[in-house]
Amino acid sequence: MANSERTPGVVAGRLQREALAENFADLHEPFDAHEALVAADRCYFCYDAPCINACPTSIDIPLFIRQIQAGQPASAAKTIFDQNILGGMCARVCPTETLCEEACVREAAEGKPVEIGRLQRFATDTVMATGAHPYARAAGTGKRIAVVGAGPAGLACAHRLAMKGHDVVMFDAREKPGGLNEYGIASYKTVDAFAQAEVAWLMQIGGIKLETGHRLGHEIMLEELQDEFDAVFLGVGLAGVNALRAEGEGHAHVRDAVDFIAELRQASDVSTVPVGRDVVVIGGGMTAVDAAVQSKLLGAEHVTIVYRRPRDRMSASEYEQQLATSKGVRIITGAAPVRLAGGEHVTGIELAYTHDGPDGLTTTAETFMLKADQVLKAIGQHLDGAPGAMALDGGKIAVDGPGRTSVDGVWAGGDCATGGDDLTVTAVAEGRDAAEDIHATLMS
Repeated sequence: MANSERTPGVVAGRLQREALAENFADLHEPFDAHEALVAADRCYFCYDAPCINACPTSIDIPLFIRQIQAGQPASAAKTIFDQNILGGMCARVCPTETLCEEACVREAAEGKPVEIGRLQRFATDTVMATGAHPYARAAGTGKRIAVVGAGPAGLACAHRLAMKGHDVVMFDAREKPGGLNEYGIASYKTVDAFAQAEVAWLMQIGGIKLETGHRLGHEIMLEELQDEFDAVFLGVGLAGVNALRAEGEGHAHVRDAVDFIAELRQASDVSTVPVGRDVVVIGGGMTAVDAAVQSKLLGAEHVTIVYRRPRDRMSASEYEQQLATSKGVRIITGAAPVRLAGGEHVTGIELAYTHDGPDGLTTTAETFMLKADQVLKAIGQHLDGAPGAMALDGGKIAVDGPGRTSVDGVWAGGDCATGGDDLTVTAVAEGRDAAEDIHATLMS
């Protein structure tokens, strides 16, 4: 244990670089060719396979696994990319344990599914390592489409439109494309700058111009885009972060978990990222787990996730919860923050026990304190300003069918639109389907 682990406050360098390198290594080692063949051999190649129905992008999973079994990983990758052009990232970050692998017949029969995610990574990595791009553009259509947001939905939409022969200009508010793939996913899930490598590979299709540093409602306006382009796709995500609405929220070292994760993802040296000794993460989703686990991996001594509802109501999968506890993270459920103690810096958090009954969630008068020198908020995000007079539903852009908004000529998908479940793979499906509908509309 490094001396800095015992240092109070939020400091950098709690662990030695060697320990940090080990902590932030690839969560799942990739298959080699022999391991992939062995894993593929477990597949029953089911007729009407339930794993396909469980995949939001409807990848023909038995087909690509059979292609791996036949020694054709390039063909397997093409099968994947036909449905999900970000299949490489999704192989790393998809909650396969609650999607395709949960639906696997082997899971039902033996409690051990075919390792679909790792097989998908083997196939996609094999092709991407060659630098080859398996698609070519169709003849130019003369149509120009604006894609706002270079996250999973925007990237999938832009690629499919470019493949159809349209010219695409993709705008993003940040310095790098990728959206949550670049800024919002735990570092140990996507190592070696994979998000940027995947974007560069995707852009080989041609016909896509990227403009960074352009935020909707600031540098670019929806009305101007409508005038200049034949269609507009919005994949802007959810930039607004919900507030705790608890006394003392303004204390130093109380910050948004998404910003903490982004800082860690963009750090060239993780030893420079400050972390507390006693960290409390408020929330029950994947972001809460990612922030908590990475705090522990950075050297925090005590890390606690606090969620206001029972544990079975957490949106983080059981696998993610077990990952957190295996790293030494404590999970407290049925409690909500009421006050953050401290002077200039936070020193603790007071929580009240909650009751989740037929009338909804209520807070009791019984409270307790947790020591905390850093509090990370992972309680959800919201749309940061609705573009124009666009209809909303539940705080998101209302869409009909394949992403059609209430404004003619404008489509939307990903986290900013209704109907999704805030997953990378779902965003890809929505961007892809919107692109197909845009193409059909423009060419009809």
